Amino acid sequence: MPRPADDVRAFAAHAPDADLDDLRARLAAARLPEAETVRPSAPGPGRWGQGVPLDFLVDVVHYWRTEYDWRAFEARLDRMGQFRTTIDGLGIHFLHRRSPRADATPLVLTHGWPGSIAEFIDVVDDLADPEDADAPAFHVVVPSLPGFGYSDKPVTTGWGTEKIAAAWVELMVRLGYSRFAAHGGDWGGNVTTVLGGRFPEHVLGIHTTFAQGPPASSTDGLTAVERRWAEETHDFWHHRAAYAKQQATRPQTIGYSLVDSPVGLLAWILDKFAEWSDTEDSPFETMSRDRVLDDVTLYWLTRSGASAARIYYESHNSLDPELRVDVPSAITMYPGDIEKCPRPWAQERYRQIVRWRAPETGGHFPSLEVPQYFVKDLREGLAAVLAANR
Repeated sequence: MPRPADDVRAFAAHAPDADLDDLRARLAAARLPEAETVRPSAPGPGRWGQGVPLDFLVDVVHYWRTEYDWRAFEARLDRMGQFRTTIDGLGIHFLHRRSPRADATPLVLTHGWPGSIAEFIDVVDDLADPEDADAPAFHVVVPSLPGFGYSDKPVTTGWGTEKIAAAWVELMVRLGYSRFAAHGGDWGGNVTTVLGGRFPEHVLGIHTTFAQGPPASSTDGLTAVERRWAEETHDFWHHRAAYAKQQATRPQTIGYSLVDSPVGLLAWILDKFAEWSDTEDSPFETMSRDRVLDDVTLYWLTRSGASAARIYYESHNSLDPELRVDVPSAITMYPGDIEKCPRPWAQERYRQIVRWRAPETGGHFPSLEVPQYFVKDLREGLAAVLAANR
């Protein structure tokens, strides 16, 4: 395997003790509003009708302040292998887990918002070194999007999904991977779509939980399930997407709160983990509380609430309507996700769908909600992609 370029440098995460002390002090001194006026007698979706319920938030804040262990997450990142490199003037942080298998395929995993590299921390080892010798193995690369985590914060406009995809190609080539597969969801799915559409000479194929057909696709011929998907997606963007409008138009304004108040940041992110997961009430029905707090704490310690929000300013509604993906594509639509694209619409953009799945459980964060199924589905999807290249 080719050696990485010299400008790829090892990186170690270590927050100063003073920053962790400051976080706990801010949590202890938090000023909270009164309880929501929509207060059902029992837990359920209605309890979240005005946002994160006060009693729920108080419990999470208490756990974050008194029990959560950030150092354990730092140690996991360091064991996995962290690096940084500079691409087009911007420092990019990434995890890199090489597989011991000689037949492993390079794979880049791209997270979205309000996610981070924490989304994939529990699945990287299984992808790189599966117990089943017959399962495909991968050299796994997990970059932090520009403005997220330990990647640098852009100081000028221009770092939208097209530029990010080009940067990922440069990153993979620097690591010695001139041909690779790609996976993503949310913004990571958008980046993955651009990778497949713009860089077929480098991308073997893609697996994504995000699919978006060209605008104004017709509902004629859709099944009842597909029509419901279309209606639910329309309802989401018209009635439950104020966060996206805010971040697409005024990321700096909300950014002050996200960088200055850990409780404000926690509530802003928890709201999405709750609403976008396949659960009845708490996101912790399917996701680890520690893993969600790993994600939130990473945003807090890197002061990236504002810079991460700017991906909406850079890229909201920017996917080229003419972009077509001709490389082999595997697509999975999880039932609890906020956007589910009917297959006939997806086929207008993704021209070689080699595998399509709509599982019975899982939401917007499948690597956290249903990690075992996620790994199995990703392996099988990429196996179909790789078979189509033979």
